[in-house]
Formats: sequence, structure tokens, C-alpha cells
Amino acid sequence: MDFAASTRRMARPLALAAGLLAGMAQASADDKVFGWVERATIEPWGVAVKAKLDSGALTSSLDAREIETFERDGEEWVSFRLKLEDIASGEAFSQTLELPLYRDLRVRGAGGRDERPVVLMKVCMGDTVYEEQFSLRDREEMNYPLLLGRRTISHLGLLDVRETFLQRPECDEDAPLVEHDPDEE
Repeated sequence: MDFAASTRRMARPLALAAGLLAGMAQASADDKVFGWVERATIEPWGVAVKAKLDSGALTSSLDAREIETFERDGEEWVSFRLKLEDIASGEAFSQTLELPLYRDLRVRGAGGRDERPVVLMKVCMGDTVYEEQFSLRDREEMNYPLLLGRRTISHLGLLDVRETFLQRPECDEDAPLVEHDPDEE
């Protein structure tokens, strides 16, 4: 192969790489980078769990047991029990919650169709607390009790699918709060 042909052959991959680098340079210096698995804390309790950041899921999901919907003052609510192991302390955490039903989620998967209640809850990722939608599901058989979908990932920063545990949850009472925005549905 002559020099001109070799140069033309390399030009396209080099141009593609330059374009990718230019796009990465445009990312804000403030953008945090998260791995596909991170530590998170469920707030306000500060329970540390492993979270899988899943760009294939739209809505985040949280391990919940004994899920029941009921009516309170003419509104739909959800009662459920969190049963988590705090990965920082190794201690079991169990708490029954009653929260307003935000919406119902219909999911289609390999196992068929499923309807899950969705509630608003807070999670600490890095140094920020995010109020997000979480569908409630028994995830006991799953590797990660917390799955963060695209809605949540879009608030965090950048996702590096090659890495894990790039950020530590460090939220205190002064941590910034990103409140849920219903217009981002």
C-alpha cells in the first residue's frame, strides 16, 4: 500500500477520534463521572447500598417488600418495607414506609407484563441528594438493590460504563438537593 492510500485509510478514524475528543472537551469541567456500579445512600437514613446505573432502564427501581396500595384522604398511597443491608456497616436496615403514589409503571420484559407503583424518594450520589422516581419491586434475587435509570442518570453527570465506584456518597444536611421536576417526564 502506498503512502497516500495509507494516509486516506487512517484519516477517517483519526477524524472520528478528534470529533469524540472535541465532544468530550465540551463536557463541563463540573460534570462528575460515575461508573456503572456506584455506592449510594438512601436518604434520609443514610443507608449505603450498591447502585447499578442502567442506561437501558428509563425509571429507577428500589428493592421493596410487602408492597400494598391504599387510599388516604382521597389519594392513592403505597405502603412498603425497605429491607436492605448497609454496605458501609454490614447492618440490616428495615423500615416500613407510607408514601403518596406518584404513578403506576407498566413494564414488559422476558417474564411478561408487570405493573409497579412509583414513589418519589431521595438518594445521595457523590455530594448531591437527588429526589427521583423509584418503581418499587422485590429485587431480593438481584445483585443490586438499587437500579438507577436514565431519568436519574441524566441528572448525575457522565456515565463511564468501563468503570465502577468512581464516586463516594458524601451528603450531609448541607448537601445540595436536586428536586424532582415533573416537567422532565
